[in-house]
Amino acid sequence: MTDTLRLREAVKTLNAGGVIGYPTEAVFGVGCDPWDEEALLRLLELKQRPWHKGLILIASDFNQLQDFIKPVDAKLLAELNKTWPGPVTWLLPVREEVPMLLTGLHDTIAVRVTAHPQTRALCEAFGGAIVSTSANLNGLRPAMNVHQVRWQLPELDYVLAGSLGGAKNQAKLEMHKQEKFYDEYTGY
Repeated sequence: MTDTLRLREAVKTLNAGGVIGYPTEAVFGVGCDPWDEEALLRLLELKQRPWHKGLILIASDFNQLQDFIKPVDAKLLAELNKTWPGPVTWLLPVREEVPMLLTGLHDTIAVRVTAHPQTRALCEAFGGAIVSTSANLNGLRPAMNVHQVRWQLPELDYVLAGSLGGAKNQAKLEMHKQEKFYDEYTGY
């Protein structure tokens, strides 16, 4: 199957409410349509991830995040642009209409503009941001290849084959207040 056909199948799966695996900068991710509550619940169930932790959104560009975050000022936008596209996830103030399954018990939402070419193409073809959480069962190490994704999460609807982006660690998080922290296994 060609890369184009694989990408089409991934987008078709997302549009049908499916949960997919895909490569990111450092590990394989698991994602779905962030506006599809059934898909969000299924993703959390498959990963055995508590809903209150929240999830990360990944996008091909900043515009794809606009429906999820409150407006940012010029100073913050300049800071975001220093790290994006890239493996840095920011915690930004969230719009009220965003599903609680995305934010968990937080008043912010974790967002990233990816530099991974295949994942950028996935978001572009889907037409928006997608959920991005590490491809692993809660508490286990994230999957680094398709085989590991299928072993840990055999009930995924589709796994987009591809190479990781070469980042040595999962993305670090930055809060809009410039506080930095990082969790090696969950990225959150």
